[in-house]
Amino acid sequence: MAALYVVATPIGNLEDVTLRALRVLREVKLIAAEDTRTTRRLLNTYDIRTALTSYHEHSRRGKLDYLLDYLEREDLALVSEAGTPGLSDPGYELIVAAAERGVSVVPIPGASAVVTALVVSGLPTDQFLYVGFLPRRKGQRQRLLAAIVDEPRTIVAFETPHRLSGALSDIEETLGNRRLALCCELTKIHEQIFRGRVSQAREHFVEPRGEFTLVIEGRTRAWLKFQERS
Repeated sequence: MAALYVVATPIGNLEDVTLRALRVLREVKLIAAEDTRTTRRLLNTYDIRTALTSYHEHSRRGKLDYLLDYLEREDLALVSEAGTPGLSDPGYELIVAAAERGVSVVPIPGASAVVTALVVSGLPTDQFLYVGFLPRRKGQRQRLLAAIVDEPRTIVAFETPHRLSGALSDIEETLGNRRLALCCELTKIHEQIFRGRVSQAREHFVEPRGEFTLVIEGRTRAWLKFQERS
């Protein structure tokens, strides 16, 4: 049986791709991509001619069986729009289904917005909790934040620009005025890394643009002491 290669691709700067990833993308006959336009730019940059097929949130139900059948005959590479497949994208379902069928699932590691943001945040990195995209609806978002209010580990989440203001308000209301880092457009030309308190972030990002990775202080002793002084 063939192999499913889970290939990490750049989160912004196209130079952040591994030699192994480029080799695999050249050698397979088909790449399942969350966004074929983004992947095509990467392939064109490195003169890779491999065929693409879309596999995203809206096509996954119709494409899953096709891709699993393809894996009965040929190797397949899976890529997300950016970063490592399987994290907050439909690639997770293909990975699980392939593994259940006994397909060899081979990781090709590389860029990850989660780890990239964490290591530059200035917050503890020894343990962290990744919660993915914060819920769109205010009530659901507040319930999630309430569930992790006593979490001592650093918290990492994704957020879109049009929901950032509401998310920061709910974070301050539920978790308090904690330290955090907001990492925007990581590795891109307009990369921005903001470090401060939640209230400062709310004042700073009046008209946010780009995709955000939030790194939030856990309920640590330092946070409790700051809260006592406030």
